[in-house]
Amino acid sequence: MSLDVHPQLLRALRAVLETGSLTAASERLGFTQSALSKQMAALETAAGTRLFHRGPRGVDPTPAGTRLALRAAAILDQYDAAQRELEDLPMPLGGRVALGGFPATALRLAPRTIARVRTDHPSVEVDFLESSTPVQIRRLRAGRLDLAILASGAGLPGWDLTGIEVEPLPSGSLLLAVGARHRLAGTERVPVAELTEEAWIAGRGARGEPQFGAWPTLPQPRVVAELGDWSARFGFVAAGIGITTVPRLAAFALPDGVVRVEVDDPGWTGRSMGLARIGDLTGPAAAVRSALIAEARLIAGL
Repeated sequence: MSLDVHPQLLRALRAVLETGSLTAASERLGFTQSALSKQMAALETAAGTRLFHRGPRGVDPTPAGTRLALRAAAILDQYDAAQRELEDLPMPLGGRVALGGFPATALRLAPRTIARVRTDHPSVEVDFLESSTPVQIRRLRAGRLDLAILASGAGLPGWDLTGIEVEPLPSGSLLLAVGARHRLAGTERVPVAELTEEAWIAGRGARGEPQFGAWPTLPQPRVVAELGDWSARFGFVAAGIGITTVPRLAAFALPDGVVRVEVDDPGWTGRSMGLARIGDLTGPAAAVRSALIAEARLIAGL
């Protein structure tokens, strides 16, 4: 016969045999005597034999009851030890985090961050919202985002960040994206003066939303197309219609037929990324922050 019982029945058996009384055992365990009697009946049924004799002065164990009680002590000690070990383990993080980022972050930084979080913290879910920096700031203030990846620096407005805490994120330099057959395709680095006659593919968004496009320090760049998403811009570049600027965090997503080139420009002070939040981070949001910083460092080559 297979003895498959709940640990509570074994605890009840030990209490009965240690106290020698159903009444005393029920008081120790916090059960009524009737409930304890039912537990003992269930244990005897599972064991297929009588475990103790009831008498006027209490109960006496049968040989089967004595043996089972000894085994029960060892089983319960192991059970309690396992429970203590589980309680000592750190609780897994769980929850949902809303992360915002401008479009270029969606090419590599955001998806790699989300993948890292899923590996390290499977119970944490990340919702990514792609939007421009000013839209992210509004969403952060409205409580729709927990974390927001913002862009700042030369050529961008001075955002109102009152009440928002921003920490720097590694971002790397601004690069050129040119077609594989472009005259600059085989050049590792080019002086900015060589870009004055180039045709440019620029980003297009809502009014006031910053976009990547012509090199920022060129006085009068010739823009031949304005396109709303990166895949379209890269398609025009691959076809040789023009060139465009691309941040290092998006350079790993260049398609076939498009290569990157670095630019020497003493007049360009650069742009940077920042991770913004309002108030303290929850455990899940802190895990996303750590993953985001790690991936940003990898992309920037740090």
